[in-house]
Amino acid sequence: MIIYRHQLDVRFRDCDPLGHVNNAVYLTYLEQARFAHWRDVWGFDVEGLPENVPGVILARAEIDYRRPARYGDRLEIRISLDRIGRTSFSYTYEVVDQKGATVAEAKTVQVMYDYAAGQPVPLSNEMKARLQGE
Repeated sequence: MIIYRHQLDVRFRDCDPLGHVNNAVYLTYLEQARFAHWRDVWGFDVEGLPENVPGVILARAEIDYRRPARYGDRLEIRISLDRIGRTSFSYTYEVVDQKGATVAEAKTVQVMYDYAAGQPVPLSNEMKARLQGE
């Protein structure tokens, strides 16, 4: 089930000499979508997460590329919540172009993290509910 949608335009700088979006740029697209989702879910902003929310680190990312995106394309990144664990949660993504074609599919694993203690921390029941859109 899709829990969040984020749209963005492919910039000229995102493209390689062959004219399509460079593979590494997709990680930035996923990050932009995640941060927009967290802004809605937890109040994430340029200063970081609110005081009552621990940090989040990216533990894993995988991407399957299906077709090229090009400069000027409008992409929609669709996020689905794949799994919630004790200290981590995973998203699946579908990156779709303006014609509705799948450009890429991805998965990331995020870990809630206490930077001061240097260790993962459990997700609270409230955080789990917010991630699930409750």
